[in-house]
Amino acid sequence: MLAALIRPVESRTATVEGIEIPELRAELMTQVPEGWDMVSAHVEMKPGGVRIVEGKFERRDGVTEIQADDMAALEAKVPEGWQMLSLWKL
Repeated sequence: MLAALIRPVESRTATVEGIEIPELRAELMTQVPEGWDMVSAHVEMKPGGVRIVEGKFERRDGVTEIQADDMAALEAKVPEGWQMLSLWKL
């Protein structure tokens, strides 16, 4: 018997514009939905010192345990749009 932890795979982006990177990062962090993490931020410099920052957020909540008799059956239980995080033998 095998068990695994799975979670939904989802990502979003948000873009902010301004001068100071720490302030832009703080502004991006206010846009992070509950249960999500910011996984990257790309900074683009514009003339006049303006910076455009695009943050990428990925969902980290919704972890669920599944069980099956073998690996093929376990993989078949992973719904579309979900990923297997870890697995162990029971």
